[in-house]
Amino acid sequence: MLISPAWAQAPAAAQGGGIESMLLILAMFAVLYFLMIRPQMKRAKEHKAMVDALQKGDEVVTAGGILGRISKVDTQYATVAIAENTEIVIQRHSIQIVLPKGTLKTIE
Repeated sequence: MLISPAWAQAPAAAQGGGIESMLLILAMFAVLYFLMIRPQMKRAKEHKAMVDALQKGDEVVTAGGILGRISKVDTQYATVAIAENTEIVIQRHSIQIVLPKGTLKTIE
C-alpha cells in the first residue's frame, strides 16, 4: 500500500536511531537546563535573599509598581508608607526591587 514491503521488514538496527536519538534527547535537555532552568533558579534564590533582608526604612518597588518606604516588617507582610499618613500592607514576596537610600524624597 503506502510502505514498501522491503522497508517495512527491515531490521531496527538498519533503520538507524538507537544511541544517536538518545544522545540527541540528552543534549536537548542539557541545553534547556543551562539556558532556562538554571538562570530561573538563580533569580529565585536572589529574590528570596532580597526579601529575607528587608528591614524598616528600605525604599522599595512592589510588583504592582507602587513605590514606598517600609515602616514595619512582619514574617509574611510588610507595611509600606506610600505618602504622608498613608500606609498599605503587602505581602513581602510582592516586593520586586529595593531602591538605593534617598531615592524617595517625598515620603517623610
